Amino acid sequence: MADEHRIIIIIPARMASARLPGKPLADIAGLPMIVHVMQRAEAAGAGAVVVATDSQAIAAAVEKSGGRAVMTRADHVSGSDRIFEALGKADPQARASIIINVQGDLPTIEPADIRASLGPLTDPKVDIATLAAEIKIAGELTNPNVVKVSGRPVTTGRFHAIKFTRANATGPGPHYHHIGLYAYRRSALERFVKLPPSANEQSEKLEQLRALDAGMRIDVAIVGSVPLGVDTPEELEKARKMLAGKS
Repeated sequence: MADEHRIIIIIPARMASARLPGKPLADIAGLPMIVHVMQRAEAAGAGAVVVATDSQAIAAAVEKSGGRAVMTRADHVSGSDRIFEALGKADPQARASIIINVQGDLPTIEPADIRASLGPLTDPKVDIATLAAEIKIAGELTNPNVVKVSGRPVTTGRFHAIKFTRANATGPGPHYHHIGLYAYRRSALERFVKLPPSANEQSEKLEQLRALDAGMRIDVAIVGSVPLGVDTPEELEKARKMLAGKS
């Protein structure tokens, strides 16, 4: 699966953030956060890595660290729209058949977990693959900021997603915390960005429900832990402590 010409990792990054403006350039252990994410994506060894951004400052930081940035429009409403535009610029010959979308605010993402997202796509029936980890903190079961995913088991460590929700997790479990990293077949991404938002998507504020509502198949690879997502000053400080001395 790890064929340099078939897989491309795209990291969307923009300066606008309601809770933490300019967060891609926030310093963590001497490097901008976006560079930490980029380096972890590179360490996954799955394929070429590109940062998709509307900010010259982000592009400059990426290129200073030896990475590749692609400039995209500023008016995209979602990360998937941004990565689709970047894909056309970074891979105009359409050599890549799989695109991994890694969020730009996951500076502690494990490279092995990025690779794990490719596993479900060995099944030709799967359109999109994503990740989840078992919920082990009781408070997450009722936290609306934790997206829960449930579905039908396929094989050890993988299930077919039936439902994504912010609602409280109920029943005996195990319950799973969804991790917002996606591996798309190119044809699935092309289809997805043309779909109008669905009612469920708008209700839950979860873009992946658009794919489920359109009959697209999403399978989930189970990984060991949830990476820290940085959305607030408190989470930024936590990331700094976690990565101190590791850059």
